[in-house]
Amino acid sequence: MSFKSKLLGDFIALRFLRWRHKKSLKKLQDRGWNKMQAVLEKSEYYQGYTAQNLPLTEYPIINKAIFMDNFDAINTRGVKLKNAFEVAREAEESRNFAPMIEDITIGLSTGTSGNRGVFLATESERAQWVGCILDRVIGFSLKQRKVAFFLRANSNLYSSVKSKLLSFEFFDLMLPMTEHINRINTLQPTILVAQPSLLIELAREVEMGNVNIFPQKIISVAEVLYPEDAVYLSRVFNQKIHQVYQCTEGLLATTCSEGTLHFNEDFLIIEKRYLDEKKERFFPIITDLKRSTQPIVRYELNDIIHEKENCPCGSPFTGIAQIEGRADDVLRFKTLENIEKTIFPDFFRRAIVQSHDSIIDYTLVQTEENRLELFIDSAEVIRNMAKSSIQKLLTDNGINAVDIITVNERHHEKGNKLRRIRNDYWKTN
Repeated sequence: MSFKSKLLGDFIALRFLRWRHKKSLKKLQDRGWNKMQAVLEKSEYYQGYTAQNLPLTEYPIINKAIFMDNFDAINTRGVKLKNAFEVAREAEESRNFAPMIEDITIGLSTGTSGNRGVFLATESERAQWVGCILDRVIGFSLKQRKVAFFLRANSNLYSSVKSKLLSFEFFDLMLPMTEHINRINTLQPTILVAQPSLLIELAREVEMGNVNIFPQKIISVAEVLYPEDAVYLSRVFNQKIHQVYQCTEGLLATTCSEGTLHFNEDFLIIEKRYLDEKKERFFPIITDLKRSTQPIVRYELNDIIHEKENCPCGSPFTGIAQIEGRADDVLRFKTLENIEKTIFPDFFRRAIVQSHDSIIDYTLVQTEENRLELFIDSAEVIRNMAKSSIQKLLTDNGINAVDIITVNERHHEKGNKLRRIRNDYWKTN
């Protein structure tokens, strides 16, 4: 079967499932899990569990470290981590992303958690991914459309989207913005896909009159889209900013008509490990019912998710009010009683942006136990207002003697994910 035939079949199946899951999402997931047993029988890591016919809840919960340590045993195609990593690394260094291992596309994550992840996708899995992108992200249309895709690395996975009706143009994030301006003005993309930090750069060029584009749809990917960034981008581009929540572990969530991210629970099973008594924040534990080359079973992410209930769109899928950050972005201090106190990133974000309406671009990094480095792209008087707001937050939590130092450069290396609130001290101590 050709790739296009597979793509069409997957696209139709997703549309059918969208109607079907409204009646019984649990029944649909159970059926998918039963089919998944045939895949797991081919995985050396999971063979013992399938042989016992265990329910999903009896399978081990794993994380990125366990996943990568057992890469060779988990995947069902006998791909060795060493070989996969070499192919992916050479592709990034040469900026040629065509090489594969047999029919398997190899990808490499950004590695913001310390270790880079490797993902595998066959042609069938690429077709499934493209079908979902067309159904829930880009949307199907008989009109010709041009997509500008800004990414750190290209992939056969992304270029699979290309067709007669949909032209795909890759823009390399590692190049300076000055090298993109003429090209994107000439392209005049119908759809713009980029991480928020790049979208903000483009928005500033729009405000300065250097970039003159009028995309019909803007999709934020790869990084957390902070509420204040979404407001700024919506104002500049005069439209709602859509999102995709995707990582090495798969295409996890997309926005509905109301702009709310929803987990794709017609092919994902989401378990929640709540982090607070109010059950407002949780770590998602992912089981992907479609991945066959590199099974994802009870994989716990360290992204902090704020749950949203009763979205006006009526979807039964779990809604996401906000992706707050990573577990290792939680800031930790000692109180006067020498008790460890943790404060979630969103509390600092609110303290900063609510201190003055003009604050858009900022970062806050804990570099030592009692030292925070604050960058704000604004006047000194506004920076001091933000410092006072942060200090009040700390004092209210019984934390004193923390130095808040203002710096002149944003804590962000081009090509990596922008994390506005970050802990660079406790994760190494």
